[in-house]
Amino acid sequence: MSTGAVVSGWGCAFPPAQPQEHYWDGFYGPGVGGDRWLRRVFMSAGCERRHTVFDPTVEDLSACSTGRRMERYIAAALPLATGAAVAALESAGVAATEIGLLCVASCTGYATPGLDVALAEALGAGTGLRRMLLGHMGCHAALPGLGAASEYASTRRRPALLVCAEVCSLHAQPPSTDLEQVVAHALFSDGAAALVVAPVGAGLEVVDLAAATDASAAGHLRWEVTDRGFRMGLARQLPDAVGRQVGPLVDGLLAGRGLHRDDVAGWAVHPGGPRVLQVVADRLGLDSGRLLNSRQVLAEHGNCSSPTILVVLDRVRTGLAGAGGWVVALAFGPGLTLYGVLLRADGPP
Repeated sequence: MSTGAVVSGWGCAFPPAQPQEHYWDGFYGPGVGGDRWLRRVFMSAGCERRHTVFDPTVEDLSACSTGRRMERYIAAALPLATGAAVAALESAGVAATEIGLLCVASCTGYATPGLDVALAEALGAGTGLRRMLLGHMGCHAALPGLGAASEYASTRRRPALLVCAEVCSLHAQPPSTDLEQVVAHALFSDGAAALVVAPVGAGLEVVDLAAATDASAAGHLRWEVTDRGFRMGLARQLPDAVGRQVGPLVDGLLAGRGLHRDDVAGWAVHPGGPRVLQVVADRLGLDSGRLLNSRQVLAEHGNCSSPTILVVLDRVRTGLAGAGGWVVALAFGPGLTLYGVLLRADGPP
């Protein structure tokens, strides 16, 4: 497969950020009696700051029903999605009316009509726009979304717009000594990222995609709808389960082009947490500097679920500007599913 499509526009949007200590000192810590060991766990998540639409120190939603949270989802997600989409369109020099497909990924809310309809209207994209909504796929949704946008742009010869928007703070749970919940509250953040995928032009070419699912590890990563919002489950076995799949997935993706790991100039890996990144680096034989972009995005923005890999990929792309080379993007989600995308950055003219 070679889509021939290129990512020609990039954009992101985030709500205000607070230092990691803010969330511990003002919400989570008092709820667990200031436990020092749990504080070490919370503060070792790799996040220096996180973005939240709903700051739990200002508005505690942890006791709200799922219905009440869903009533607020579109109003919270739409400004983020719109901000990222407008930035991507401007970056690509493409008008909203030129877009043929709008692909929206989000796992933090449900509404009908959905975020895709509200976003299309906000952008003034026109009544003939095709829409695709990827829901509840979690952190890896951006990559199958990128695949769909690329195939559309390649076959229909029109630009496509991919927008990932998440409001994880909408699903704050009561503070708990459950380690899965401590880690979930320490990692997740809010934000949006968007890409314009064009049939021709300069940009990051989308070359191939691959996926792998290990159903035996499906329970290691969960996003469960409860009467009190959506509840995240992150098993301690998750990094090792990712590690078992990542080598074969990457090698298969590269082999289709006669490539090897040493041929890859840039690695964009979803920062699901510090241990996930370390396991991926170890299994792929990468030194710590190769995943610096992933670690920096985690530190500066937290894990925003689906938009995060696009933010990392943008940094990798920027770092390769003018140099060119092969790029691999990797993300992980429920299933347990890994997605990989092979891309090619523009080289010297």
